Amino acid sequence: MLESMLDENGILLRRDAIAMGADDNFLRRALRAGHIVRIRQGAYTLRERWESASSVEQHSLLLASVRKLYGDTVAASHVSASVEQGGPTWGLDLSSAHVTSLDGTSERNQAKVVHHRGVCRVGDVTRDATGWITAPTRTALDTASLAAQEPAVAVLDWFLQAGLTTRPELEVTFAAMKHWPDTLALHRVLQLADGAAESVGETRTRLLCRREGLPIPVPQLEIHHPSGRLAGRVDFAWPERRVMLEFDGLQKYHRLRRPGETIEQMVMREKHREDLLRELTGWVMIRLVWADLDRPRTTSERILHCFAIAA
Repeated sequence: MLESMLDENGILLRRDAIAMGADDNFLRRALRAGHIVRIRQGAYTLRERWESASSVEQHSLLLASVRKLYGDTVAASHVSASVEQGGPTWGLDLSSAHVTSLDGTSERNQAKVVHHRGVCRVGDVTRDATGWITAPTRTALDTASLAAQEPAVAVLDWFLQAGLTTRPELEVTFAAMKHWPDTLALHRVLQLADGAAESVGETRTRLLCRREGLPIPVPQLEIHHPSGRLAGRVDFAWPERRVMLEFDGLQKYHRLRRPGETIEQMVMREKHREDLLRELTGWVMIRLVWADLDRPRTTSERILHCFAIAA
């Protein structure tokens, strides 16, 4: 009976359970027996589904329950809209669903729900299969306004790289938002975003170079055979220094892995590619991983050392 009461997202609202003939005692018994978990006040899902879900999937379940509860009086926005649109989640707080009120109600926070009261102009909201959601340009800026600088730049970079927005669109929308709360640092974040990064790790690498006073590298540099045929592309390069850099993140390897290819085959193919690029250029290759980004001074010194070696 319980499974049949869930909606297409695997969610059961208390109000729907009551409408189907259940009562609070039924829900309490299901909770005590471990059959369901409370997503937030008045919303439930199967325990097995919740515990097997990633943090992003749990956030999507939370948001789905909130959107179902409030209907068209709200639009999914900020971090929640970014998650729904596929944006990066590194450094973002996923513990609460974010919605923007469309019915003029004041901003307020409730259990696991943050209500925002921003002005929504034509083009700021759109619809998906569930209901209203802020459009990508507005989503990117709203999310960046709540995040620390690095995650904020990573979000803007991703939306630009994905082709969901453009710099002119971001600047026009920001001009209408710059006097709103939480947007004081957004102008600087917008200046730092360039849309060339293909991952959060690449965004963080670029920002590390800037903070440490290193020369700003050329992103996504293509390297060619003498015949002119493309040999490969590197995440960053300093051509005048004869140094190139690749950021090795798990996400990147999933992106590069070909259908039917094993991890070992993909790693060997990447090694052959690196060997070829070094042979063609004579440059030094630097590879960074996530841990290197948390040691900016050490990583900066390593890059400077490679500059000296390649000179």
